Amino acid sequence: MTFRSILFEKGDDQEYRTAPECLGDLNLDQVIDAIIAGKDEYKLRPFFYTPLQTPAAIAYRHEVMRDLEDNALFEGIDRFAQAMRTRHEYMGLAERLGNAHQRSRWFLEAVEIYCQAVVGLHESLAGADLRARGLLGLREYVQDYAGSEALRALTAETQAVKAALRMVRYCLAIKQNTIKVRRYEGEADYSAEVEETFARFKERTAHSYRATFASAPEMNHVEYQILNHVALLFPEPFRALDAYYERNRNYLDAVIGRCERELQFYIAVLEYMAIFRRRGLPVCYPQMVMDEQEIFCRGGYDMALAYKLCLQEQPVICNDFHLAGKERIFLVSGPNQGGKTTFARSFGQMHYLARLGCPVAGNAAQLYLCDAIYTHFENQEDIANLRGKLQDDLVRIHHILHLATPHSIIIANEIFSSTTLQDAVLLGERVMREIVTGGLLCVCVTFMDELAGLSDTIVSMVSTVDPGQPQVRTYRIVRRPPDGLAYAISIAEKHRLTYADLKERLKP
Repeated sequence: MTFRSILFEKGDDQEYRTAPECLGDLNLDQVIDAIIAGKDEYKLRPFFYTPLQTPAAIAYRHEVMRDLEDNALFEGIDRFAQAMRTRHEYMGLAERLGNAHQRSRWFLEAVEIYCQAVVGLHESLAGADLRARGLLGLREYVQDYAGSEALRALTAETQAVKAALRMVRYCLAIKQNTIKVRRYEGEADYSAEVEETFARFKERTAHSYRATFASAPEMNHVEYQILNHVALLFPEPFRALDAYYERNRNYLDAVIGRCERELQFYIAVLEYMAIFRRRGLPVCYPQMVMDEQEIFCRGGYDMALAYKLCLQEQPVICNDFHLAGKERIFLVSGPNQGGKTTFARSFGQMHYLARLGCPVAGNAAQLYLCDAIYTHFENQEDIANLRGKLQDDLVRIHHILHLATPHSIIIANEIFSSTTLQDAVLLGERVMREIVTGGLLCVCVTFMDELAGLSDTIVSMVSTVDPGQPQVRTYRIVRRPPDGLAYAISIAEKHRLTYADLKERLKP
């Protein structure tokens, strides 16, 4: 079989171990943390640091996710994943337990679960109406493996060893501080007769004084010695058990092991997206383009923010965007706290998640398959680098412009806000002209309305307020020319700097 992966179309992609710098600015670190929560043992983070390079590779994952939206198939895959997770737990026990016989016994349980899980996966895939190339390849591979002599022999040997261990029966003779271990010789079990004899004296339900003992897998020193003596009494089953352990230590099929981890990526992503769907928020599979075609999204939102709002049962505001023809840049202006940064983050999140082959926020979307996403958000001033805030902004944006290619995306948020308006406009124009000349896709959140008229590639987006109450934000970002309003009155009210506030505060 040539099948290797349900996650990578070619099966040979290298995973990146370092997180891209844009994750923190776009709050994608929060999104990834929420997706992989509770799945640390699968080491899924590298999958979220490894973007795909072609629309075909992205479509490969979309196909799998669409098939897994069938509830019956998803439940079958999830049962396989849960069984394999239990196998992991048992293998972990086998590795850390000190007694060789106990180690081998937990190993035996792990292998039995593995064999059953493979058969269950085969049944789930065989009964599903599959269209995804990845799942079709997996089904063919699992069908061959489940019917292979290797798995049949492993299953038969596992059952034989377990059957031999089930025949082990022994007695403990306990007298004071002494325990004797001997073979069971058919002694009668009188417990049922004793209960029947004393049942006639029962007048009412009595309080139970039975104690519950801990069922931890670790043995104490007494149990340890009992097990060793039982092994001496029954050497053949225990020799077979230990030999089984040594002979089958490499039982896990490499492709099954890889696909188990990769399936967890799909399960984690789909479970995360289901949170939004249950709240009535749209999630879609975007079309990906690599040239100057139109890009758009209808009903998009910031997933990191929406996740928190969903947990708090608060409403989520959705916004649209589109670029067509020569248009390459969104210039987002408007009042503070009006959703401008959230809009910029949602734009970056969509393109980043789309490059991973994941669904994105929105009813429908066509997005750009970029080679990198660069972000310039406000940073705390760092005294260690001996640079002022303006110099730091200039160094960072210069570095981004040096790295970016015509196929990159830049998301800049309130650039040069630390200097005077005149200097900020001058520097902003220089940077914007570099972006326009380079043909980059860009979202720029700014207070400098003047930048909107620099080029016909720039589209103005404005965050809106309630017309009757300018201090009330709607969090709607609409496509229209900047209106030049600074919303000074709402800002003054927020900081208690209106004429009435100042007059009240300056009373003698």
